[in-house]
Amino acid sequence: MSSISVNNLTFSYDGSYGNIFENVSFQIDSDWKLGFIGRNGRGKTTFLRLLLGQFEYSGSIRASDQFEYFPYEVPDMSRRTYDVMADICPECMEWQIKREIALLDVSEEALERPFDTLSEGERTKVLLAALFLASHRFLLLDEPTNHLDVDARKAVRDYLASKKGFILVSHDRDLLDACVDHILSINKADIEVQQGNFSSWWANKNNRDDFERDENRKLKREIFRLGESAKRTAGWADTVEKSKHKVNQDGDKPLDKGFIGHQSAKAMKRAKSIATRKEAAAEEKSKLLHNIERYDDIKISPIPFHKERMIDASHLSLFYGDRKVVDDISFSVHTGERVAITGRNGSGKSSILKLICGQEISHAGALKVESGLVISLVPQDTSHLQGSIDEFVPRFGPDGALFRAILNKLDFKQDEYDKDLGELSEGQKKKVLIAKSLCEKAHLYVWDEPLNFIDVFSRMQIEKMILAYQPTLLFVEHDEAFRRNIATKTIEL
Repeated sequence: MSSISVNNLTFSYDGSYGNIFENVSFQIDSDWKLGFIGRNGRGKTTFLRLLLGQFEYSGSIRASDQFEYFPYEVPDMSRRTYDVMADICPECMEWQIKREIALLDVSEEALERPFDTLSEGERTKVLLAALFLASHRFLLLDEPTNHLDVDARKAVRDYLASKKGFILVSHDRDLLDACVDHILSINKADIEVQQGNFSSWWANKNNRDDFERDENRKLKREIFRLGESAKRTAGWADTVEKSKHKVNQDGDKPLDKGFIGHQSAKAMKRAKSIATRKEAAAEEKSKLLHNIERYDDIKISPIPFHKERMIDASHLSLFYGDRKVVDDISFSVHTGERVAITGRNGSGKSSILKLICGQEISHAGALKVESGLVISLVPQDTSHLQGSIDEFVPRFGPDGALFRAILNKLDFKQDEYDKDLGELSEGQKKKVLIAKSLCEKAHLYVWDEPLNFIDVFSRMQIEKMILAYQPTLLFVEHDEAFRRNIATKTIEL
């Protein structure tokens, strides 16, 4: 067993306001199954690129194994899939490659096809199999299940559970619980490594946060009490000191100044002791609460709809050219429901949402969208986001102050407001689209894979908001935990 050692790592981008990492040190074993978590913009992908040696930094990173990054870029995607795998793992035998892809539910027939004809899920599985077959590699898996359907996610989850020697960046709670035995977390103030899966880490974090809040309250009370005690002691010492210059009640003998001076000195000593204890309590208090995340409640303003049924589909089929992507389905969406659409990639989930939102898609059967229905859409694609936040707000029409307030609650950093939207991380782009939707007063919210790349803390905030305000929601989302917690009805394609 070898180790990966990070010592005093410090890094910042040119022109950034501060360091992304500052004097970070920790050690991990190369056979660990490490889940890597943290809010969007904290530097998870940056850290992986530092491990790969893509940026200059101060400090040291030492490892005996070679790092390999996923998503893996295939230089020529027109080549035969078997040849692509053989290039990644030249020492592998054909039987090993066939055995490995079988573990991921990929047929041997796929090996003979050009790589660019494979589905997104098949490409992910094939590349993961080749990377794990290659010897002396420590894999850096950057959100490998994004855009994968339920079946592909399950295959990847079961496969990773059988492997070791990787860092997995993911915001999928079920995936992390199934696959990892350690958690590496980028917190607000530091980076920590902890044994266990996401659920155990989350429980430990909540317990520690509750303990620190309780300690903070105790220390605040103690600092106040010591402050009041110091005032009383100082006042008493001052009174004793002044009495040196007075005479006794008979007026013929001076007071014992030595005794009074001794009492005054004791009082001053006690005052200094109280001040020292107060400083110690204040210093102890200053060490608390640095890693407590903000989970400010988010609000939404759905409009009540005057009819019970919003959407009604009867024997609906959808076509792309001559290809039928949805075949004869019937469903309805009622006011107050939260409806999840599930199915394999390519089964037409996004097409149904687009049709409901008024896009031209060839179809047969009946689809009735009630007149006057106001719909707020979060699309899957973020490529249209360009320009600054200040340009975005009037162009798309959200309330500017509310829009920024929601982004702040979703941990949007101040310096990110100054960036071009196209330069933001994928998670932050999704937050922009979600914040825009939450600003819109609508009867129905239609969200197409809204949580791709969004950190787990923000996912929990969004879940809490939906459960509190109960908007009518029609959505596609592959995060099983989110779907399980939110959906009141499921449409399976």
